[in-house]
Amino acid sequence: MALAKESVIMREVMNATDVRKEWGNFIDSVVRYKPSVIKRNRDYMAAMSLEQLDFVLSPYRFNLAYEKEADGSYSGSLRELDLLANASNLEELKTEIIEELVEYANEYMNEFQKYYNAPNRKSHFPYVMRVVIQKDKEALRGLIDA
Repeated sequence: MALAKESVIMREVMNATDVRKEWGNFIDSVVRYKPSVIKRNRDYMAAMSLEQLDFVLSPYRFNLAYEKEADGSYSGSLRELDLLANASNLEELKTEIIEELVEYANEYMNEFQKYYNAPNRKSHFPYVMRVVIQKDKEALRGLIDA
């Protein structure tokens, strides 16, 4: 027999009206202390700082598989997203892959409903978010293992 007891899950859900009234305090609370869940009608959303989100997404890194071509150039792909590039050397290949990665992340976010709801693209979402929250392309370069 299940006891009617308050669950830890979803206990600290904040009402959207209360969040609007105290917007500045809400933001300070999320950034300085902890993530929050907000409810508006039947919809729920989470709020967290970019630092917290980066930590949550930290397992999502990119693996660059590459090979040297007969002409001396390097061809490679990111296994997680099937992005391809070719360049004259390995460092340029990484630069090209980063360009492809940024372009794909922008396209994914610009057409979010299409990509997120596509069965073969939904799993890309955490990788795309990892790209979106990086400060610059050098930070993104640090997420690529070759």
